[in-house]
Amino acid sequence: MVKIGLIGYGYWGPNLVRNFLLQDECRVLQIADNKPEKLALVQKIHPTIAVTSSFDDLVNNTELDAILISTPVFTHFDLAQKALSAGKHVLLEKPMASSSREAEELHELALKKNLVLMVDHTFLYTGAVQKMKELISGKFIGKPLYFDSTRINLGLFQQDINVLWDLAPHDLSIMLHLIHEKPFSVNATGISHTGNQVENIAYMTVNFNSGFIAHFDCSWSSPVKVRSTLIGGDKKMIYYNDLEPTEKIKIYDTGFDHKTDEDKTRILVDYRVGDIYIPKLSNHEALAGVATDFIRAVTQKTTPIADSRLGCEVVKILEASQESIKQKGREVKILN
Repeated sequence: MVKIGLIGYGYWGPNLVRNFLLQDECRVLQIADNKPEKLALVQKIHPTIAVTSSFDDLVNNTELDAILISTPVFTHFDLAQKALSAGKHVLLEKPMASSSREAEELHELALKKNLVLMVDHTFLYTGAVQKMKELISGKFIGKPLYFDSTRINLGLFQQDINVLWDLAPHDLSIMLHLIHEKPFSVNATGISHTGNQVENIAYMTVNFNSGFIAHFDCSWSSPVKVRSTLIGGDKKMIYYNDLEPTEKIKIYDTGFDHKTDEDKTRILVDYRVGDIYIPKLSNHEALAGVATDFIRAVTQKTTPIADSRLGCEVVKILEASQESIKQKGREVKILN
């Protein structure tokens, strides 16, 4: 029985508690938050769970095996470092840390302590992403050529991180999970309309040595909400619309073949338009999958899907994107 504590009962914390309470092999014993009204809410909804305003109470609680951290990104490093140093397994909200140095340090500490350090990249546990993983690994779409993602909406403007750090981790984690190749560099541009130097609209291109390319469009300033991704292969193409209630994935038997003519001056293109295939997807709650994977990793010593290595790679790309924005879109290499 894994005994768990949670720090941060804000937007995401209640969802974590609900899903971990449903796990047969764990108990949620204690919740920490610095807002009295949040602790009062916990006591009302979950009267058997102890509450505290001090995170140190969780670190020093010898009953706890693991700590879930659902707080702003600038707090992740200090909180996770304390928890790991105290011998607790950790599940961190995304992104993993504020810098690649911090992320790597947490990763190394978890390895040294032989503890689970997992990042809550929830989308990897959705039926849609699991189906795309199956299709791409099985060469159903052929060789992957590009990944084109749009994640835009109106709000919520963050004060400490820009729109890429806020929204892009979802799609970056999906891309890294689906494509078995490390990216090489990043080009990014963005703009702040609020005068605080925190970009609310940004565009990022991630480059790969093989020629595969990924593009991310993120905004807090769109009048419509869009959550869509195109993944092109040399045989078929996948369209993923996360806002679609039932048919989230469509596979298009659409593509093109090309060759040069005899004098090598023109490219001849043959277009192919075929059927549309809509696969059946698992409809389980993704966060339940996160909880199950975390508990399994703790009890059975398995490697979670959203492990700390993946978390580090996401932060490295975000860090490079931030540097590229500062340099007006100049290409920035991703740290190895």
